Amino acid sequence: MFNVIKKLRKFTVSLKSHYVFLITLLCALCLSGEAFAVSDQALFKQARESYAAKNELALAEDVNQLKAQQYILAPYADYWLMLLKLEQARDEEVQNFLAQYADMPFADRLRGEWLKKLAKQQNWAAFFDEYTYFKREDTTLQCYALFGKMQLAEVDVGADARNLWFTTTDLPSSCNQLFDLMQQTGVLSTDDIWVRFRLALQGGKLSLAKSITKRLPDFDEKNLNLLDIANLTPQALLENKPSSVKSGTKKTNVTVSVSFKTRTGIEINLYALDRLARNNIESAIAVFNRLQTNFSTENRAFGWGRIAYHAARSHHPDALNYYELAKGIDLDSEQLAWQVRAALRAENWAVVKDAVSAMQPKQAEEGAWRYWKARALKAMNAQAEANAIFGPLSKERHYYGWLAAEELDSVMGNPPLQYTATELEVTAIASQPAIKRALELQRLDLRWEARAEWVWATRGFNDKELLAAAEYAARQQWYDVAISTADNTRQVHDFNLRYPTPYRDLMRFSANQQNLDEAWVFGLVRQESRFMHYAKSGVGAAGLMQLMPTTAKWAAKRMGLDGYSNDMIHDLPTNIGIGTYYMRYTLELMNGQAVMATAAYNAGPSRARRWVATKPLEAAIYIESIPFSETRGYVQKVMANAQMYAPRLGTSIQSLKSRMGVVPGSGQPETILAESE
Repeated sequence: MFNVIKKLRKFTVSLKSHYVFLITLLCALCLSGEAFAVSDQALFKQARESYAAKNELALAEDVNQLKAQQYILAPYADYWLMLLKLEQARDEEVQNFLAQYADMPFADRLRGEWLKKLAKQQNWAAFFDEYTYFKREDTTLQCYALFGKMQLAEVDVGADARNLWFTTTDLPSSCNQLFDLMQQTGVLSTDDIWVRFRLALQGGKLSLAKSITKRLPDFDEKNLNLLDIANLTPQALLENKPSSVKSGTKKTNVTVSVSFKTRTGIEINLYALDRLARNNIESAIAVFNRLQTNFSTENRAFGWGRIAYHAARSHHPDALNYYELAKGIDLDSEQLAWQVRAALRAENWAVVKDAVSAMQPKQAEEGAWRYWKARALKAMNAQAEANAIFGPLSKERHYYGWLAAEELDSVMGNPPLQYTATELEVTAIASQPAIKRALELQRLDLRWEARAEWVWATRGFNDKELLAAAEYAARQQWYDVAISTADNTRQVHDFNLRYPTPYRDLMRFSANQQNLDEAWVFGLVRQESRFMHYAKSGVGAAGLMQLMPTTAKWAAKRMGLDGYSNDMIHDLPTNIGIGTYYMRYTLELMNGQAVMATAAYNAGPSRARRWVATKPLEAAIYIESIPFSETRGYVQKVMANAQMYAPRLGTSIQSLKSRMGVVPGSGQPETILAESE
């Protein structure tokens, strides 16, 4: 190489100013592949900055250079450039781009943005030609498509449009023109508007409810203030007592009376009742007992249905009685779910069965409700019917599936490693361009894009290919992706990949130090962070064990960890040490009950204690009746994880039900407090 450079120097003596870049290029080629990759990454970062600054000219130069260097992520920079040019781009140019990058995960996102442009132009022919190829769910585009079809009047989309209307979701502005057209053509009636108004209030979407009133004929805007009063001081409104109302910068006490004879008045009173029941169930019961004769039979039942729901969530002992008063109306999915949970705590298996039977098919098919319906049938001596549900459910690999298997006397041991990917299979996966792109994106800390690329790359994989991909991800210490990929197999499994044991020495040491079940520790960490030590939640929990900074600081001080500072929270030994210390702390607070300690780790010790019943509860029922859906699912997954880890870590095999045990009763009347998630 030295002789080559020497000859090149002689050749360029007279032309040095014109050909000096050749020397530079040759030297660059002499550099290591790693150095060249760093140059690529730096240029890619520069392209991202150009895109963020909306500097189209600079980004175009970056794209050309990345393509010239054949950088594997050059298509992403080209995608950013197209996004910047999209408003001015010709349709043919966008089509050619989509054809060029048809096998890239961003293609459908770009298609979605282009479709929005076409819809705004009301270029329906081009819109519907391309909409056929759109794969993702996008409510904005769904509204545009329905609006376009209604305008073209080629097919009747009234049913689909009405389904979109009856939701408590805040819908995008593109839906407004659809709903305008529905009103104009009579597809959307005044009664339909009132129904959604009630749904929005029932779902706690006050702003949405106020916006819906704009579609109601003759709605007095003064009533919007009454909605605010119902929201903030519901009992005062219901009882015609003075309430504090803000006017500008001043607050004044006013007494308001809302009519029970108008549709608006009825809805506002029912909303006030719902708000009161949410925050003070006993007051709501007392007030409604006095006021219920002001309502029609149907609205009276509706009011008791809302009280029943909130009573069940707060573990009120009379919740099932209030459900009885709500007979004759259709309960929503959450009301039925909480009727089941209230019945479980009361061991009223007949109500459990009936409430599940009243659910819509989609809800009734969820694992939770199939399991509890089968348990109810078993308790009612209908064993054959119960087994007909337990059997298929027991083959599903999740918390309720494993509980169902135990009802059939099948204890989960160490599942056979049905398949381990070969080196040839792993190498074949690693060589795929999409997999390489995903890893490169991950290295650049573009985690959302990395996961999207990975999901796209593996979308059509069979079980063996999924396991090879999971193995490759695990080797890159991309544990969360390895787990989710291995979890997607249907017939062939590798449970070492689903339940990996990274950082085993650190975890075992800390578990032994705190005298904790190592399987429980691994089960909790798998749920908290999927073993990604840099994980950070939306509320600030950080590290492998997702410690809140205040909790970590408190625990560090309590355990005598000198010199602790918040920047140590991502240090693995520190994070695991503090996390396992806090696990031991919650376990001792809960008198050794691991289910309660797990709930305490997630939602706080005071809540875990408050959810205890007067009498002992089967732990599965305690978990099922946790008011917070996040904590409920969390505890289920942690305990199921621990069950799977136990045999892998060499500990004794026991049933999941035995592992969870029984939650002791308090021996005291249950504390009735509102629970807001």
